[in-house]
Formats: sequence, structure tokens, C-alpha cells
Amino acid sequence: MTETTPAASPPLRRRPAEETAPPEDFATPPPRNGGTWSGLRPLLLRLHFYAGILIGPFLLVAAVTGLLYTATPQIESVVYRHELEVTPHGEPKPLTAQVDAAREAIPGGRLVSVTKGAGDDDTTRVTFDVEGLPEGYTRTAFVNPYDAKVRGTLRTFGEWLPVRSWFDGLHRTLNLGDFGRNYSEIAASWLWVEVLGGLALWLGAPRGRERLRKLFVPRRGPKGRRRTLSWHGAVGLWVSAGFLVLSATGLTWSAHAGVNIGRIQDSLGGATPSVSSVLGHGSHDSGPAGADPGESPAESSAARIDLDEAVRIARAEGLRGKLVISPPADAESAYIVRENTRHWPEQQDSVAIDPVTGKVTDKLVFDDFPVLAKLTRWGIDAHMGLLFGLANQIVLAFIAIALIGMLLWGYRMWWLRRPTRAGRTRLGRPPARGAWRRVPGRVMAPLVVMTAVLAYCLPLFGLPLVCFLLGDLAVARVRRRGRAYTDAPGGPKEMAR
Repeated sequence: MTETTPAASPPLRRRPAEETAPPEDFATPPPRNGGTWSGLRPLLLRLHFYAGILIGPFLLVAAVTGLLYTATPQIESVVYRHELEVTPHGEPKPLTAQVDAAREAIPGGRLVSVTKGAGDDDTTRVTFDVEGLPEGYTRTAFVNPYDAKVRGTLRTFGEWLPVRSWFDGLHRTLNLGDFGRNYSEIAASWLWVEVLGGLALWLGAPRGRERLRKLFVPRRGPKGRRRTLSWHGAVGLWVSAGFLVLSATGLTWSAHAGVNIGRIQDSLGGATPSVSSVLGHGSHDSGPAGADPGESPAESSAARIDLDEAVRIARAEGLRGKLVISPPADAESAYIVRENTRHWPEQQDSVAIDPVTGKVTDKLVFDDFPVLAKLTRWGIDAHMGLLFGLANQIVLAFIAIALIGMLLWGYRMWWLRRPTRAGRTRLGRPPARGAWRRVPGRVMAPLVVMTAVLAYCLPLFGLPLVCFLLGDLAVARVRRRGRAYTDAPGGPKEMAR
């Protein structure tokens, strides 16, 4: 057999020294014998890397759609100004007359609520449940309180108008319904993992002098991996608290983890209370025969007080600001009047009022909420940009932009890690496999237990993690087979000799 000479490998293209393995790079492998952290760090680095690469697209979509959502209050105030605002003139008409006008504009609907605005220039919102709308949607008539004329009707989702409900759906579900909720839950389930892992790696990276400055101030100088890493780490450190809050609050109303979080919150006595609408004295009949099926019992002749009287009683009980009045659902139910001011300080008091006697049968004050329920309410409202108004929106926009930057810097670092040969480009190198073998058993055992518990409570954290492990094992097996084939007698390696 003629002996063959192996072909010369293409010459390596040298990178500038600044781009290769900087001493402060937290991707640099630590020494093998350096204690618990030196063993745990490679495992954390590998998880941070793979989660960043594979979960990054979900986080990027959440950040972009969240950034768009932050501007919706200003967009709504312009687009729906005619429906939302009026010029005060004279005395407001009774709410009953306004409801009658709204019923003519939305015939056949079941009255759900009447919202009396906090300002003199606000329209009255009269909301109906109408057949044919998607689940959770209603139709609302916007009534001029001074002449009881309807200024327009819109399809609404809770209190959101069409623009905000569309952007809210885009952020939460990509407007794909329940299936789309999985994307945002994956993002929320992994954001905190990426943040805490990144903080540990950044704070634990070896540094020389000016340690604090390098932690908090991004590096200046020539472009390259070192500067990209500096921006990735320093900006992440500054915005980490915001990321963690968004992750935690996003999980509270997620489809799968939200149920488990709710159970835990309930078990700790932190469930959000609600005022009871049940009267319980059984003194009411079911209303006169032939009553309009679209008319609530409170609007029938069996009722003694009207909507305006319910508002007056609620005001006397200390409720203020925007009020939402829900009529009795049946003859044994009360009016529910609740505050709906969700900026700081929150106004979420509510009362139940007997529609016959006008007596307050139940009252709930936000100050008496359990601490966990208050934190949940504040966290959700902050996540939605409501708690501190415009300042809240600006902070959310900054966090979203920072997250976008973090993801792009992360992908750039991966790109800069790629092995490059003349005429041949590959993807960036992942951290070395087998990192779990370096973790001491006393650390690995509780770590596995904790991960299993988290995977149970946060299913869309656990499922991708299992997929990562299975994929990693599959890739390792393919590579081992490839090496075995190359090194086997008569294989490519022997043939090349």
C-alpha cells in the first residue's frame, strides 16, 4: 500500500491577544483543587451557557414584547381619547340612566359592572357579558355622565382596552391562547436561574486591582470578547434585582407554576382575601315574574337601592377614587363596590351592600391584607407598569432594553469563542463536559434534591432542564462513537498514516 502523507491543516488565523482567554474571564477553568466553589463553578458555567443559548430566544421575545407593552397607557390615552374623556358640564345623570343608555347600545348583554371614574372628565364604563366573545372578554359602553349619551363601545379584557389587551396578549401568550402561555412561563422560570448563576460567576471571577470598579463599570478599550464580557457582567449586576422581580411576579400568574405558587401562598396564610357577596338571611324572593333576563336582580323592582345609592354608601364607608360596582348576581347576593386605584398608594378596599336594606354586610380593607397578598398585588402592578405611573414604565423599559443587551452580548461572546480556520467557521465552543464530577458529594446531593423540588414546582424549568441533560448525553454519545470509528483499526486515522 502506498503510504499517504496527511494533508496539512489550514493555518489558524490568530486572534488579537485581547480576544483570547483574558485573565478575568469567568469562562476560564479554575484549578482542580480549590474547594467547593472551584468544583461548583464549572457546572454553573455549563448550565449558564446552555440555558443562555437555548432559553435566550424566549427571553428575547419576552423582553421585546414587554418593551412594547410599557408604552400602551400613553397609546390608549391618544387612540381612545373620545371614549375616555368628556368635558364636564352640569350635574351627572343618575347611573341607572347611564346603564339604560348603555343597554340600548349593547342589547342582549348581561350587566357585569359599572365603573365610575375618579375624575370629573372621565366617562362611565358600563360592561356587559355578551355571547360570542372569547373567554375573558366583555363589551363596554363608554357613557358621558352629563348627558347619558354613549360615546362608543369597545371589546375589553378586564379593564384593558383593545390596544393594551392585544399587547398584553402578545407579551403573555404571543396571542396564541393557552398554548402560547408556555413561552412566557419558560422565560420566567429560567430568568432567575440565569440571573443568579450569572451573578455568582461574575462576583466569583478572579480580578486584580480595582476589583469594585471592574464589577460595576463596563470596560472601555478595543472591541472584543473581554469588553463584551465586561458589559454583560456589569450591566447584569446593576439590573439583576429588576430581573428577579420580573421573574418572580411573572411566575405568580403563569399557567403551571402559578398554581403551585398559589398553593404555597395559601398554605402560608397569604391568600388574597375577597369580600363576600352572600347575604345569607334568605329574605329576598327571586324578583317579579316576567323580569328582563338581561336585568340584574338589583335593577328589578325587588331592589330598594339603586347604583347611585350604592356608591353613596361606599363613599360613606371611606372608599374613594375609581369605583367598580358589581350588581347582585341573584336575589341572595349583595352589591359589591370596590376601589380600583392601582398606583401608589394602592386603594383596593371593597364593601358588600344589601340591595334591599342598604346595610353594609361585609367590608375588606387593603391594609388588613396578609403581607404575602400585599406583596403579590404590589409586585404584579409593578410588573405591569401601574404601581408608580410613568416612573414605573420608564424603569420597566430600561430593564427590558438591558435584558435585550445582555442576550445580544451573550450571543456575541459565544460567537467570539468559535474556533476559526482559514475558509472554515464553526460555532463557539461550549464549556467542558463532566463538570458535575468536580462537585463534592456533600454539595451535589442537596443540589440534586433542591433541583428536583424546583422542577416539580416549576414544570417549565424542569422539563427544559431534562431536555438539556438528555441532549447533552446524546451529543456525547455521538462524539464517542465518532472517535471510536476514527481510531478503530482500518478507520480514517489509520488510513491517513
